[in-house]
Amino acid sequence: MNSPLRHAPAPDLLARFAAIVGDRYAVTDPAALAPHLIEGRGLYNGTTSMLLRPGSVAEVAAILKLANETRTPVVPQGGNTGLVGGQIPFDGELIVSLTRLDKIREVDATSNTMTCESGVVLAKAQDAATAVDRLFPLSLGAEGSCTIGGNLSTNAGGTAALAYGITRELMLGVEVVLADGRILNLLRKLKKDNTGYDLRHIFIGAEGTLGIITAAVLKLFPRPRAVETAFVAVPSPAAAVTLLNLAQARVGGTVTSFELIIREVMEFGIKHGPNVRDPLASPHPWYVLMEVASQQADGPRDSLEQLLADGAEAGLVIDATLAASLDQAKAFWHLRHTLTETQKPEGGSIKHDVSVPVAAIPDFLAEATAAVIKLIPGSRPVPFGHVGDGNMHFNVSQPIGADKDAFIARWSEVNDVVDAIVTKYNGSFSAEHGIGKLKRDKLAKAKDPVALELMRVLKRQLDPNGILNPGKVL
Repeated sequence: MNSPLRHAPAPDLLARFAAIVGDRYAVTDPAALAPHLIEGRGLYNGTTSMLLRPGSVAEVAAILKLANETRTPVVPQGGNTGLVGGQIPFDGELIVSLTRLDKIREVDATSNTMTCESGVVLAKAQDAATAVDRLFPLSLGAEGSCTIGGNLSTNAGGTAALAYGITRELMLGVEVVLADGRILNLLRKLKKDNTGYDLRHIFIGAEGTLGIITAAVLKLFPRPRAVETAFVAVPSPAAAVTLLNLAQARVGGTVTSFELIIREVMEFGIKHGPNVRDPLASPHPWYVLMEVASQQADGPRDSLEQLLADGAEAGLVIDATLAASLDQAKAFWHLRHTLTETQKPEGGSIKHDVSVPVAAIPDFLAEATAAVIKLIPGSRPVPFGHVGDGNMHFNVSQPIGADKDAFIARWSEVNDVVDAIVTKYNGSFSAEHGIGKLKRDKLAKAKDPVALELMRVLKRQLDPNGILNPGKVL
């Protein structure tokens, strides 16, 4: 594979790129560029001489054609909500922002599909589905700013993956601009299409390293007629896993979300989050935020109440409350979605986005907690996440009063300890956030060697000049 240019494009080349989108959409002002050069955690700062905002697929194709011919590296960017540095230009690459590709091309309620361009904000896609009495179930804390293209490129998970699957499973068709500017059109609504290799999925989770996604056909689902939300105190992660299995077997509906939250991170949310209150009267060691949906108008409330009563009798439930209104249910979810941001006032936070088999969650949490505290006495593990699909955000806040920079400097050391335990349980060190730059070296060590070589073959074949998001994933 050829190497892309490693110096800033010359002024005359920048002018050629600007001519493709028009001067208005070729951004060079440092103040306007600044928000695109830093990711949400503040771990990475990038540099670029120009951000391009194409308004059509043809413009994306023209940009990549020119970039490939001149070996000018580019970094695709959506809502800039990524957490592993995959959207940041580290070596002066041009940024290709997809936010102007924000049209919903079609909503087909009969086929239960929606065709969105990559710059459509996730919340807008959810609203478009609701408008035709359908559900697009992907739900993330950043849904007000993340985009469909970014969701696909990182294969986002979210709180409803337990019932509906991750982003890969919500996509039927895709449109991609390849490195040389060719447009690959696989925008079909079909659930059955047995015509050779299925090329769609190589671009999902590829983080823009194999092509730039410009549109996708997404799956829609019947909108539930009733949704019940419960906030439940449980004595342990083991009790939560047992309760999950009982709920899936006995509740009269579909368990769509099942989130596990440790008390310590709840306290961060209550202390620092806007308009956050403790849902229960007294503190408990662990909590489950559970949501159940039904197509029956009378809903699953009775069976959910019975489940919680039986759970209490069996020692699985300490206390619980069912949302009495939509506003109360939103308050429960507001608390859950503040957990990431409200760790920041507590100082440094070392993150892990990991997955293990659901049955292994209790042992993983116990071992990882003990190992991290042994490594850094006084550190505060605050795990929470999507226990229903085995995905835990095992975050570690610094010891109270510790030096933040010194703590963050031990990021890799803490990661190594936690990742070793993840490996022991045959888990993954990246469940839903992707690889980007943050986890690139880990991938090289942990991936099956044959699989890794096939990934490199695909990269060389589809991007021989290495212009697409260089230095990410591989």
